[in-house]
Amino acid sequence: MDRRFRALLCAHAVSAYGNYLNLIALSLFAYEVAGGALGVGVVMAVRLSSGFVAGLAAGRISDRTGRRALMIGTDVAQAAAMTVLALSAGRTPLLLLAGAVVVLGAGHTLFTVALRSAVPVMVGQDRRREANGLLVTLRSFATVLGFASATPVIALGGYTAAFAVNAASFAVSAAALVTLRPRTDEADPDTAADTRGGAADADAPKDAATGATTRWRALAAVPAVVLAMVALRGADALSSASHNVALPVLAQQTAPSQPALLMTQFWSAWALGTLVAHQVVKRRRERRGPAGDERGFASGTVAMSLFFVAAFTGLPGIALMLVALGAGLADGYTEIVYTSRLQAAPDRLRSRLFGASAVAETAGFTLGAVAAAAALEALPVWVVVGAFHAVAACGGLALLLFRTSVRAAAPTSPEPATPTVPPTAPACTPTDSATRPATGPGDEGENPHGARTRTGPLPGA
Repeated sequence: MDRRFRALLCAHAVSAYGNYLNLIALSLFAYEVAGGALGVGVVMAVRLSSGFVAGLAAGRISDRTGRRALMIGTDVAQAAAMTVLALSAGRTPLLLLAGAVVVLGAGHTLFTVALRSAVPVMVGQDRRREANGLLVTLRSFATVLGFASATPVIALGGYTAAFAVNAASFAVSAAALVTLRPRTDEADPDTAADTRGGAADADAPKDAATGATTRWRALAAVPAVVLAMVALRGADALSSASHNVALPVLAQQTAPSQPALLMTQFWSAWALGTLVAHQVVKRRRERRGPAGDERGFASGTVAMSLFFVAAFTGLPGIALMLVALGAGLADGYTEIVYTSRLQAAPDRLRSRLFGASAVAETAGFTLGAVAAAAALEALPVWVVVGAFHAVAACGGLALLLFRTSVRAAAPTSPEPATPTVPPTAPACTPTDSATRPATGPGDEGENPHGARTRTGPLPGA
């Protein structure tokens, strides 16, 4: 990967650091502004809801504006929102806080969809797994640094300093996109818009009536296995919400004198595991392509759930850190292979796929957070986490079985008959490499039929 892409990832890591720092600062700030835990819940619900709505429209917006312009716009909007909060930190009305949270929720979703969709364009399909591994690695560093620095930043400069740091981090990301000018779309969005414009003028009423339906019907062309992966990702988000809600409870129960220290150690070990995940993917990236991503995502989800359940069974300190490291390894691995599999989609479908994924993840996490919080009022933490992660584990096993049945039922093309060639004309004997059509990247021993007989638009379908 070239230096421009690495520089862009570093700028994105700075933005991610600001986000994780702000995650703690904004929660504490919302508690003060709203005057209680209910207000924090409302603010979180508003943020998640805006992200959900943005996910529904992410594909369409990305197509109209271009991914690079969308990422710059969301960075600028979020920087402006955090600047407003920084300037009014001492007297922020609840309505202003809610407005800023809407911008943050929608902006984060739109930026993430645009970035993930653009990775294959920026680095090429053959380098996308390595690029996704770097994204996960840098995000892990940003997570640890953001959480670790939140307390001293707030202690030294108050909420004004925390919000200003977050605003500056968005500015760094936007400046990198403006300066480096990465290629993020297969076609020039302005040219594509002009081309669409002529057709739209000729048949405007029809487009207005059927446009939204047509856009989402495009997902029907995606293989069922990939759509099942998106559904499992939503179930994974629901399960993950349970351990995010339950970890503070566990920390209070097992380390009442230093609950924050236990949480920091847990997430640091988790982040270390995600770093290891990048190295694992690098070592096996040549194996089996998209088909391997499907199996890896399903089996990795099962492993991740088992690790997180084990973490809430009362393990001693060192064992808990090792289990958290294993959970981070599985978590990072599943994210890399999942993102890589969706990125194998054609460019015209990629943004909509990631938009659908954002909707599934946001909905799953929201439902899981509410349900887990209610369940923890009556049940032990290990029971709640175990029950929620059983959903993801069963979903992973179901995906493995579904994928196997789909592959087994896929029709195969008969081998072409070997042409009979007179012995006197050996030069006319066709060679296999000269007459057979080239196969796609998913035909690495997984699917015997070639490009002409393939019905799915994705490699490995």
